[in-house]
Amino acid sequence: MADIKTKKIFIVCFLLVLPVLLFAQTAQRIEELLSSDALSYAQVTQFVLEAADVPASSSAAAFSYAEGQGWLPKNASANERASLRGLSFLVMQAFDIQGGMFYSLFRNPHYAYRELVYRSIIVGRADPDMAVSGDTLLYVVNRVLSFQESNLL
Repeated sequence: MADIKTKKIFIVCFLLVLPVLLFAQTAQRIEELLSSDALSYAQVTQFVLEAADVPASSSAAAFSYAEGQGWLPKNASANERASLRGLSFLVMQAFDIQGGMFYSLFRNPHYAYRELVYRSIIVGRADPDMAVSGDTLLYVVNRVLSFQESNLL
């Protein structure tokens, strides 16, 4: 039952973000993302930066830019499996989301993850070290865009 509810929530969220995705992404890339259970930091970075209107010509360029800005966990590599904690840190930085006291003081992936959980951008059972799937990436970015549009961030 919970699995059906989760799928319904994902489908609704996907349909809400579909017009944005069709404009910014190709259908083939979306399909590729959705079929993946574990994305690399390069893949995650390219998608997040495009959604945040930060220009990047390729996944390598996006990763290089984010790494140079300090938006990725220390020692992250382009082909490494992205974690939910790392995605949280990237999202907080790319979308310029102001965090609470601990995030503001320490500005690290751990507190970025906690901030997104607190703000209900990451919901349900989640482990900060879990691999970022295509579904998860689309869901998190969709929530951020929805919250920004509603002025909740």
